[in-house]
Amino acid sequence: MTQPALSYLQSADSRLASIIEKVELPIINSTQDVFFDLMSCVVEQQIHYRSTKKIFEKVLLSAEIEQLTLQNYPIFEETLLQKLKLSIQKLETVQAVYDFFKTNPSIQWHSLSNEEVRQQLSSIKGNGAWSIDMVLLFTLQRPDIFPADDFHLKQVMTQVYELNPASKLKSQMLGISAAWGTHTSLAVKYLWAWKKQLKSNN
Repeated sequence: MTQPALSYLQSADSRLASIIEKVELPIINSTQDVFFDLMSCVVEQQIHYRSTKKIFEKVLLSAEIEQLTLQNYPIFEETLLQKLKLSIQKLETVQAVYDFFKTNPSIQWHSLSNEEVRQQLSSIKGNGAWSIDMVLLFTLQRPDIFPADDFHLKQVMTQVYELNPASKLKSQMLGISAAWGTHTSLAVKYLWAWKKQLKSNN
């Protein structure tokens, strides 16, 4: 995080500026592993960096796996089936993620544009825009990601900016995020942190 990015956001958005003054962002060390992080999104419906239930982490622990790879996936899959009651659709998506990375093990994700990453990952059956946004934002650490479909972001933006959730909420959110320029990811992280802080104070 750079001071110029913070200064930009503080000057562009007074409500966000107030949040930045009150919230300290947690330090998050990316795995840089798209397979690992995407699988956590599918299994838990939350990327493991943001998880409070730690479901994905518990499955790995039960399987005695520190880092999920294509090689130890069969052990992970066996443990997953034993520990969690996943829907057929979710199990199919888990398998589709594995199949995609087994077929494409050498993609240089960091060399791809945001759109190229979206094109690759959206080809996986059952994998949606939200999961891809999480990978772009956390795994690949792109600075300009706005996950408009994120449930918690919708909640906090509705509260902070006094939005009407019944009237084209996504359009309202996108209108506000336009002021954040190329620092959208940082703004989103502050809003998430603000929501978490409010919850812990209640």
